Amino acid sequence: MITIRCGEHSFPNIRAVVFDKDGTLADSGVFLRQLGQRRARLIDAKVPGVDQPLLLAFGIEGTGLNPAGLMATGTRQENEIAAAAYIAETGRSWTESMAIAQSAFAEAEPSNQPKAPQTPIFKGASDLIQTLKTNSLKLGILSSDTTAHVAEFVQYYELGSAIDVAMGTDLPPAKPDPTLLHHISQKLDVSPDSILVVGDSTVDVQMAHQAGAAGCIGVTWGWSSPLDLADAEAIAHQFSDIQVAHS
Repeated sequence: MITIRCGEHSFPNIRAVVFDKDGTLADSGVFLRQLGQRRARLIDAKVPGVDQPLLLAFGIEGTGLNPAGLMATGTRQENEIAAAAYIAETGRSWTESMAIAQSAFAEAEPSNQPKAPQTPIFKGASDLIQTLKTNSLKLGILSSDTTAHVAEFVQYYELGSAIDVAMGTDLPPAKPDPTLLHHISQKLDVSPDSILVVGDSTVDVQMAHQAGAAGCIGVTWGWSSPLDLADAEAIAHQFSDIQVAHS
């Protein structure tokens, strides 16, 4: 068994560490803001006047991105439903509203470049992952992004030899539903109470607690604006704050 330390807090008897991706391992802020802007612009071309409310709903504020907003923490489906709701407010049927949102989201996807190169891995992430793996810990990624994008990220940054399970959220439920962590615990073949979650948002903290995990380390390096992670057992301001020791 391994003890993970972060600051003054120790997490004993850890068998696996599950990371969030965007904002935790991947520097995704610029990509997500630009993607949200494209989505809003394409929808506004079909439904004039909804671009500004949509941007606020997505968490896009000027040149920044709200780390607690929909683009940062929500799944694609949750963002589509939110966009469709604003479209439906103009009097269109729900079926038409969803069709407009889904069409705009598909068109907004960059066609000339995969996502992974546009969401660079944070400096220090690979070193921590390799340290954890060297200490015989099982490792997973559980993201609100699609499974395809998570797999692409793992492959592009050559994490495949260390990451045992790479899982996205293609269908409901979404974070913080504890069944997601229960599912990945089954894939890792460890009990939830031996899993340490590392993430950048309140949904990661809530999921860890509701699933009965060993705890959650909240990380602060992913975004320019401050995050409210007061319920996390420990806070890491850099990857080196997360230390490994045998118990």
